[in-house]
Amino acid sequence: MAEAGIQNLRREPTEDAMSNSAYLKEYVRMHPDNRMAWYLLGKEYEQSGQEGKANYCYIQAGNVYEAFESSKTPDEVWKEYAAELLAASKRKAASRTRWRRALAALMLLLLVLSAPLWTEAPGVGQAADGGGQEDSVIASAAAPSGKGNQGTAKQKKGPLFTAAAAGSAEQRAEALAGLLQTGSKQTGSQLETQTVMLGMESLDGWLLWKRDLPLEYSVLQDAGSGKTSIQALNPASCGCEPPEDSSSVLKSQAAEWTGEQELLAVLSSAIEQFKEAEGRYPGKLGELNQPYPNNWIAGDAPEAGPAFQTALAQAKSQTGQSAASKAETGASVTAGEQTAAPGEPFFQQPLEIKIDKSRHLLALVSGKVVLRTYQVGLGGDRTPEGTFRITEKVMHPNGHDDGEFGSRGMALSGGNYAIHGTNEPDSIGKDESKGCIRMAKADVEELFDMVPKGTSVTIGKGILPDLKPGTAKRFEFPDRQDQRNPRKTYHWLD
Repeated sequence: MAEAGIQNLRREPTEDAMSNSAYLKEYVRMHPDNRMAWYLLGKEYEQSGQEGKANYCYIQAGNVYEAFESSKTPDEVWKEYAAELLAASKRKAASRTRWRRALAALMLLLLVLSAPLWTEAPGVGQAADGGGQEDSVIASAAAPSGKGNQGTAKQKKGPLFTAAAAGSAEQRAEALAGLLQTGSKQTGSQLETQTVMLGMESLDGWLLWKRDLPLEYSVLQDAGSGKTSIQALNPASCGCEPPEDSSSVLKSQAAEWTGEQELLAVLSSAIEQFKEAEGRYPGKLGELNQPYPNNWIAGDAPEAGPAFQTALAQAKSQTGQSAASKAETGASVTAGEQTAAPGEPFFQQPLEIKIDKSRHLLALVSGKVVLRTYQVGLGGDRTPEGTFRITEKVMHPNGHDDGEFGSRGMALSGGNYAIHGTNEPDSIGKDESKGCIRMAKADVEELFDMVPKGTSVTIGKGILPDLKPGTAKRFEFPDRQDQRNPRKTYHWLD
């Protein structure tokens, strides 16, 4: 009867069962002396076929296992005890979550309420007459000053930028806390350092990148005096009015930064794909932007040379790091976390393409950050699912920029498929192709410039959230090498 009762519990939906197992594991971790909890967890493992783990739990259960395996406990008793145990575990988990959120909110609240008690550091949003900035300056905290730094002339440098999830008050508070922790590492003995955080929306575990990300916070750290000043910059979230002059300058600088980070992401990905194919790093930018078929990237730009050196140094510094070590150092990203410390290249993972057949969406991503979203035309079941690579990139396939494949084509491994333009723009968003991925002209030309040869392409159903296509400013290489291939006639499955 006891076994039947447990089996009745196990007939719940798989998702609920998995959730119950997680809560029970957490419960026995917090209460290792609760033998009944060990016994119930053992039953969870037994029902899922994990006999080794079940036996371990039964050993921990001791005499409870022996007593209840031979008992005739009514089903209702089993169900009631299991339900109470799970409810208690869920209450504890919810309580811990509330405490974490409360601590983050309390930190931000203390910064706000304590402003009158702390000394305001100069330089962040202060007007010449000293008035009108009370709402924008949240707080200025006095910290122990460094040795021998007081009275020394400060060296100014431009602000450092970063971006983080800022869709809710909790996310903004957590991001600000992270910014305060990492920002102090950027200051030198004689430097006054300003770090600016831009806010990204989060959606179903993804972070949404834009070229015009809103300003959220500015953190000014004075290594000489040990003071830290925090200024809220987003009127929509802080209910304040930041100084227009400083905000306009920062907006312009932020727009430059987002453009620089996109270029770094393209070059970093190209370097990685080149290294994987050639077994070595490219020695110079010219190895990446060669004519077809060695066009790892689609062109050149005045700022590409210095960016290449930065991306190459970053790639070499990460050589030998395992995926686990990257995750520990913050190189992997989940919604709500920063991708890199201020001053470092923001995108730490290679660019990838995700295509959701159920939504007719193509997204360019780095880790869990979505850089671009486009609507595409597909072929329904004729469009294959799985993971592929871009094996070649060609401009004006078959000698045309307005033919059936449009002005750009990116061939995929594993079949006669490609991502390309189309002369049937009305088919975008529909299943009218023979299997290829069709894109609008402006979209495919931007994607062509952003994704290096070798980029991973994953096609499936339900792999993207309900993203909205569009971007404020297109990525484009102003100078392009010859990337035509007149010697070949392409027969992609349009």
